[in-house]
Amino acid sequence: MSMPAAETQSKKKRTTFKMPDAYVLLFIIAFICAIASYIVPAGEFDRVTKGDVTTAVPGSYHSIEQSPVSLISFFTSLQDGMVGSAPIIFLILFTGGTIAILEKTGAINGLIYNVISKFRTKQLLFICIVGALFSILGTTGIVVNSVIGFIPIGLIVARSLKWDAVAGAAVIYIGCYAGFNSTILSPSPLGLSQSIAELPLFSGIGLRVVIYICFLLSSIIYIYLYTRKLKKSKDASVLGTDWFPAAGMGEAGKEEDQSVLFTVRHKLILAVAGLSLIGFLYGALKLGWSDSQMAATFIFISVLAGLIGGLAANDIAKTFITGCQSLVYGALIVGMARSISVILENGKLLDTVVNALASLLDGFSPIAGAIGMYIASALLHFLISSGSGEAVVFIPILAPLADLMGITRQVAVEAVMLGEGVVNCVNPTSGVLMAVLAASGIPYVKWLRFMVPLALIWFLIGLVFIVIGVMINWGPF
Repeated sequence: MSMPAAETQSKKKRTTFKMPDAYVLLFIIAFICAIASYIVPAGEFDRVTKGDVTTAVPGSYHSIEQSPVSLISFFTSLQDGMVGSAPIIFLILFTGGTIAILEKTGAINGLIYNVISKFRTKQLLFICIVGALFSILGTTGIVVNSVIGFIPIGLIVARSLKWDAVAGAAVIYIGCYAGFNSTILSPSPLGLSQSIAELPLFSGIGLRVVIYICFLLSSIIYIYLYTRKLKKSKDASVLGTDWFPAAGMGEAGKEEDQSVLFTVRHKLILAVAGLSLIGFLYGALKLGWSDSQMAATFIFISVLAGLIGGLAANDIAKTFITGCQSLVYGALIVGMARSISVILENGKLLDTVVNALASLLDGFSPIAGAIGMYIASALLHFLISSGSGEAVVFIPILAPLADLMGITRQVAVEAVMLGEGVVNCVNPTSGVLMAVLAASGIPYVKWLRFMVPLALIWFLIGLVFIVIGVMINWGPF
């Protein structure tokens, strides 16, 4: 006897699992952390301040009075996370506004279609050029959080090349983070970590260059192989049949074969944007500019590009606001991710977690100890998504521990850099990752299907070089 239709539908509803929205997932994690503040013993390290850096004192961990996060504190922590992430949040919003104005003038479409016409049959070269460019910006720490602003361009390119949104986002985001995750010259977290470990700034650059090249090449090859699968079969996409989940992207793709003019005005607009970004890069390298100055740069580009493009003042304002609105989801999720760290700090649990991880490494052989540092750093990064934040907490513990275990401090620093690096692009508490996924409309679970194999490749590369570092006594000390 067949089951009634209503009963069958009811059964399907009960058995169908839907992955929670990123905000829901982060809220659940934050709530679990708040509950843990009532259960997990509170503790902290003594800290000393040297210059602008406050570090934990190794061996000073001690239990303190429990500091449970109340219901009111839990919800105010969400607000505190937003406030603490304000520079990045506004940077994301302003990049959305700037991209909207550049698109309104037609400059981006003109450039993209002009470039695409030359690279339609040379996609590997395209991936190499764009991936290498963003990796250089990432490994020097110049473009990291702000990579979010370039994701819409990646989506436009992907649409024109008949890729899916994952490939478009990956060329930009993974290109940048392949460099950042194997950082060579970034002031933070590498420079900060070496400073805490009392190593010469940017020492050990030779081996780091080799690691960087391996990360970059593996990423380029991986993305290229994925795009080849897309060319062979529409079923190869991890997104299924909806290749561009972000609102409006699917419809826009219908115009991909139309001829688009690339005028002198368009070139002038892009020249202004390019020179402005070069100016920011100079400021970042020489003047210590950061997220706030980049946000200001985007505002400058928006105003000048709009005027050159012939837009009225009101049109510039409305277009900019519309662009900001398109990235509100991705912008606010950065603050949501930050609130988890706020809760752990308020509950006095961060140092407890760090001390437990560090204690696990005691008594290991040098190679096993270095690998343990590597894995511990990766695990800790799920709680502290800030690379500099993890460095300030973890490096003061690992540096003296490395001395006792016969591991050079250079290896200990690199274990932390690579440990946090290999999970950066799969970490659900990473505000940048969540913003990238929000901007491109890619569900987190489907992104994992694409990214986990590459993250494992990165992990193995990192593992090999950590072992090599121990074996060659990578220093100077």
